[in-house]
Amino acid sequence: MRKDDEAYAVTLRSALDGVGQVEIDTQEGRVIVQTQRPWSEIHDKIEATGRKAVLSGFGGQSAVALINTTGSVVDRTPIQGVVRFTTITTKEPGVVVDGVVDGLTPGLHGFHIHESGDTSSGCSSVGEHYNPRQSPHGSPTSAATERHAGDLGNIRADESGRATFRFVDPVLEVWDIIGRAVVLTAGPDDLGRGGNERSLVDGNSGERIACGIIARSAGILENFKRICACDGVTLWDERNKPLAGKERSQKL
Repeated sequence: MRKDDEAYAVTLRSALDGVGQVEIDTQEGRVIVQTQRPWSEIHDKIEATGRKAVLSGFGGQSAVALINTTGSVVDRTPIQGVVRFTTITTKEPGVVVDGVVDGLTPGLHGFHIHESGDTSSGCSSVGEHYNPRQSPHGSPTSAATERHAGDLGNIRADESGRATFRFVDPVLEVWDIIGRAVVLTAGPDDLGRGGNERSLVDGNSGERIACGIIARSAGILENFKRICACDGVTLWDERNKPLAGKERSQKL
């Protein structure tokens, strides 16, 4: 190991102090972090040391959705973000839902999984809330028979329009939400407590303002190099590439 590698490892450990268990492999340029903190926070802490970082996979069975305003309203600040889903089996079995979304109006926004990944007509074509048990709409803390499986409650955007969140949902199964869609709404979800018929359908949460299809994601120590085998874009390239279009496959 070179001296500068040793020095950087010390710097990185200091930057990640208190976040959880940290393993640093300077030969491979790899850092493994076991933490309860949002992935975006860990990413920012690493990049604050002066090195670039990408998340190459996490957890066991995993999925990811890229959130945007495709097919939704215009004349509004673009909404963009990433939501990741990871199966856990220790302490509180369930799925970790971990994400960051920018471009929102400050305050609460409904956050749901819908039954279809069909975005051919934008967020309007993804169907209703994912509800395999035919339950009424409810809170994410309600029993499985008293909520839609896709009822994830609300996320809160700060004054800058960013929402950062991480929580465990005990009802979701990663394998069963792949191919469906995540949807954000303009207003807050009343969690089924609004006292009217619409409250038991979608929590009176209003217009669908952004959405994204849930796709399978690499687990930890899987697929270090490529984010999509179809276009050959590497994880490092992905940082500076558009989500789609001919420019995506061009060399930088």
